[in-house]
Amino acid sequence: MLKCRYLHPVMSPVIELWEWTFGLLKSWYWLPLLLAYIGVIISILLDNRNPIKSVAYIMLLVFLPGLGLVVYYFFGRDLRKQRIFNLKGAGAMPLMERFWNTNLHEFERRFERAEEKFGGLVAASRLVFNLHQTVLTENNHFELLINGEQKFPSVYAALEEAEHHIHIEYYIFTYDDVGRKVVDILMRKAKQGVEVRLVIDDMGSKNNKRMVRRLKRAGIDVYRFMPVTFPFAAQANYRNHRKIIVVDGKVGFVGGINMDDRYLNNGKYKLFWRDTHLKVEGPMVNLLQFQFLLSWHFTAKKNFDLKPPYFENTGPAKGRSPATLIASGPDSPRPYCMEAILTAINRASKIIRITTPYFIPSDQLTTALLMAVGNGVEVELMLPGKTDSYIVQHASFSYLTPLLRAGVRVFLYERGFIHAKSITVDHQLAIVGTVNMDTRSFYINFELAALAYDEALCKALDDAFEDDLQYSRELNYHIWGTRHIVRRVTESVCRLLTPLL
Repeated sequence: MLKCRYLHPVMSPVIELWEWTFGLLKSWYWLPLLLAYIGVIISILLDNRNPIKSVAYIMLLVFLPGLGLVVYYFFGRDLRKQRIFNLKGAGAMPLMERFWNTNLHEFERRFERAEEKFGGLVAASRLVFNLHQTVLTENNHFELLINGEQKFPSVYAALEEAEHHIHIEYYIFTYDDVGRKVVDILMRKAKQGVEVRLVIDDMGSKNNKRMVRRLKRAGIDVYRFMPVTFPFAAQANYRNHRKIIVVDGKVGFVGGINMDDRYLNNGKYKLFWRDTHLKVEGPMVNLLQFQFLLSWHFTAKKNFDLKPPYFENTGPAKGRSPATLIASGPDSPRPYCMEAILTAINRASKIIRITTPYFIPSDQLTTALLMAVGNGVEVELMLPGKTDSYIVQHASFSYLTPLLRAGVRVFLYERGFIHAKSITVDHQLAIVGTVNMDTRSFYINFELAALAYDEALCKALDDAFEDDLQYSRELNYHIWGTRHIVRRVTESVCRLLTPLL
């Protein structure tokens, strides 16, 4: 440090002290950095996350010190998650308890009636009921919608018939041909006095500012779910992956198809998109409505009563199927969706068919599938042969060898990208929604799925599965084991990255 020749003698000791301090910092610069690293490692340990993920972050910090600290700061911290979702839970839990306690004895009788016909498979619904997360409903009707060609006309028709309210919650809502048509309908219905509310995920629907402006000018309430100012921040992890539409509390839609032209397969995009959605009529619509209410309460800081015309507009029975809705997210104390799916798999006695675009199974899921095969259950798994994520697909392949060895039949769909998320168990239980068979869906994103005891729906899903087999190739365990060493190493490297995905 330069000394001033004309410095007043009184200031000289101060300058000398500053020079001594600066020199000490130059010699001991590593001390604050070391303390920062110790603090970060303690934070990782206190999170009590998956041990593999904790080790991955610690190794990243040790072997790539500067980069590791940056990666953990933006991707790994759970402090913001805890702060945000503690506030969310504070508003949601009184509503949940009020809804669950409406008629406890009647709910129990519903389980008894369902168990008479569907036996142990009802345990999947009872699990989430016992945890005060949902209830079992009766007299539901489901319509299976394959791809956007079937879904979007059904959605347009339902929106046109709205008389009181339209509630929409979506991960991806693109302002393309499909999005414009939906927006036009919403604006027209709002002009007619229909209440219209939208919740769209800020990351999934980030490029639609013009659409949002149009809707707001029309007096429509639109809110972004957890806005992200910096796309690599930790909060970017916790996304609302759900797809919900509720019309007048009577008709609902749930499944994997986003609001986007790519699902129409009309030649606009080269890649064929295969996906699955459900139209729901009956009391289960109340459960979709309730999940929308929780998101609305969280994003808009507004509420509406648990009464008609928002709830309990059941009307005459449209069907006879018992059904519930499983939902979970980063605010859940337990991975409810995964636990319900595991329960269904463990109760299977004949056949399990799973279709998923992303397969990064938890240890529990892998074990459940292996146990099912060991108990004589036929297990069939359909995955994409073509994908939108190179890393995820090759990581998925690294999990297949033990499943193939045990006797799980694995098919790769090659007509296009299969984005469907569906499970059928013993031709009696159907699970359709937004839940992928991966750790992100189980632990990180907000997800939900219809869980329906409906033989007709299962047959429709099984028929669709059979049709998809025409465009798929089955993997052979012995041939699979002869993959080139470069490919196997690539898959293993991609698998190492999955704890950080």
